[in-house]
Amino acid sequence: MRASLTDLPLILDVSLSAGATTMLDRVNLAITPGAPTLVLGPNGAGKTSLLRVCMGLAAPSAGTVSWGGRTDRGLGRRAMLLQKPVMLRCSVAANVAYGLAQAGCRRHRRAARTEELLDRVGLLGLAARAARRLSSGEQQRVALARALAREPEILLLDEPTASLDPAATRHVEEIILMASQSGTKIVMASHDLGQVRRLAADVVFLVCGRLCEHASVDDFFDRPSSAKAAAFIQGDLVL
Repeated sequence: MRASLTDLPLILDVSLSAGATTMLDRVNLAITPGAPTLVLGPNGAGKTSLLRVCMGLAAPSAGTVSWGGRTDRGLGRRAMLLQKPVMLRCSVAANVAYGLAQAGCRRHRRAARTEELLDRVGLLGLAARAARRLSSGEQQRVALARALAREPEILLLDEPTASLDPAATRHVEEIILMASQSGTKIVMASHDLGQVRRLAADVVFLVCGRLCEHASVDDFFDRPSSAKAAAFIQGDLVL
């Protein structure tokens, strides 16, 4: 099911606009294999836009994106999880099986792989439950299982715990770390500084669509190189 091509390194030199609105302004960034990269910034900073360009869902208005040296955004080994996941009108198991089918998993293997993935996210006991009847945290874990069904090399996550309580957040973070430890490159937007400290190896900090800082997590929090990053860490309003 896994293709032989690679999507890493993911290299961007892009701007993205819609009419008179600039979402990304000359963002130059390289995302390499390894531990999670967290994308941080105030509301409207361009975090979601950056993830959409990384996924290939949005074409830059100017500049280029390359995945492992390729520029064809229609191919690749990547998956994206939205802040509010969409559940199909079927069981938890069927939602995951759909992801496997879309990833090219052969029919005779889908049942076993579905069980493996649901066990991985701690939902095997809810396999027969209607997915839309689950809690928000459980739905997010189903969505993670469905995304992992693609065996992505890059998993893009858009604030996946923004609306979850602490217990549900912990479950989702554990799954994300397990995926990272298994070799999946995590690129995740967050607004939670504590979460960034827990998960990140490096931090991409955006303000008004501009890349203000890209640094290791320790350098970002302990030795920020920009005044805007220092202000953001202190909880001040950043524009």
